[in-house]
Amino acid sequence: MSGLLEINDIQCNYDNLTVIKNLSFTLSKGDIGCLLGPSGCGKSTILRAIAGFEPLKNGSITLGKKTLSTKQNILAPEKRHIGMVFQDYALFPHLTVEQNITFGLSKLSRREVAQKSARLIKLVDLSGYEQRFPHELSGGQQQRVALARALAPEPSLILLDEPFSNLDAELRGRLSLEIRDILKELNISAILVTHDQKEAFAMSDHIGVIDRGTIQQWGSPYELYHEPLNRFVARFIGQGSFISGTTLSHDTFFSELGSIKGNRAYNWPEGCPVDILIRPDDIVYDANSELSGIVSAKTFAGTSTQYQIKLPSGNKIEASFPSHQDLYIGNSVNFSLDAEHLIAYRST
Repeated sequence: MSGLLEINDIQCNYDNLTVIKNLSFTLSKGDIGCLLGPSGCGKSTILRAIAGFEPLKNGSITLGKKTLSTKQNILAPEKRHIGMVFQDYALFPHLTVEQNITFGLSKLSRREVAQKSARLIKLVDLSGYEQRFPHELSGGQQQRVALARALAPEPSLILLDEPFSNLDAELRGRLSLEIRDILKELNISAILVTHDQKEAFAMSDHIGVIDRGTIQQWGSPYELYHEPLNRFVARFIGQGSFISGTTLSHDTFFSELGSIKGNRAYNWPEGCPVDILIRPDDIVYDANSELSGIVSAKTFAGTSTQYQIKLPSGNKIEASFPSHQDLYIGNSVNFSLDAEHLIAYRST
């Protein structure tokens, strides 16, 4: 089944430097996708190419039945039926909230503009702020105005370029959920660009992890965390540590933590050297276990505490225990392993 947005094998260059290559993904109607990766990985360039601000060296971009970009042709940004929400909001400082939202609706009648403005202002929870100017609003309110303005022309797709990076952590978390709810209510597709995993997980149905201009994996948050396709995704998504081991059977490995059995099969010979991914939630506090280590670092996180545990070999693993189980740096801690979603890679 074809999607609303189809990115097919695109390549983008800056001068003679290739920054995006062999990149493909599909987004369905009503879904929220995310391009997630470290700074400089190319995610914003992908967004700009979709918006029409970057030409393609190869491949194509299609929205619905309309081809937006190929190597030979590029449709102007204003003709793409795409809305965009910028990192710095890009509101007009001399226009009111209502005027900002309705700025691009010149083809509608005055009555239609008023009706649409009232509906959007209510939708983004800014009733009573219609005549305020941007400088009279908080950062979160300005971002709501920017979203309402992008939604006003009823685009097929919304692009969100690091939209919450100027906000504090609490507001960022709350607003990401609110905007997801608004997009879902309107059944509008969106692509979010961010380097914040929590933000990506909270908002997105599908996430593309970007590294050096290519998608390393496109999947749901659950798939990226529990079924990373390669070492980069495994290290980048969530927390975790690698320990060395060898295969005992298709689903069981031996390591310094003993025999570890998972729920997936690997077609590797017995005795094959591997690196095993251990997530913090794979480690369970267990006073009766023979496995032990020394707490070498800790970070309190409210309902849980993140610990770094130094094993007898000197290797370190991450663990997440309920915060009422308070351990101190230098304490010995006994633990057991519950690694059902066992991820391993052949040692290189």
